[in-house]
Amino acid sequence: MRYLMLQESAGLNFVALPESHMYQLIALFKRLHKEIDKLTISDRPELPTVLAECSDLELLGSELSIVEGLDYVSQLERRFASLQESEYPLISLLTEIRALQAQLEFLTEEE
Repeated sequence: MRYLMLQESAGLNFVALPESHMYQLIALFKRLHKEIDKLTISDRPELPTVLAECSDLELLGSELSIVEGLDYVSQLERRFASLQESEYPLISLLTEIRALQAQLEFLTEEE
């Protein structure tokens, strides 16, 4: 497993993903950050800042927790799917999110 540390307005999030899929999540965040300003809606979803990736993680604060990658990507998909965007082709971003989501679902079923 690999862990991704994300800074969000609510604090830090730690997302656990298999090493084989961490690159895809990081690339997805880079794409979302690149495209988010192109959305024409005023209520754009907040994107986290990727702070670090690591192979070992020991949380010392009781207020911190690790989120499974599939759960995090599913939350991300729900946020983008609920947008009422009419000008920007949001479907391309949703396709990328859903592709990663499907891969993680497949991995979970295989385990």
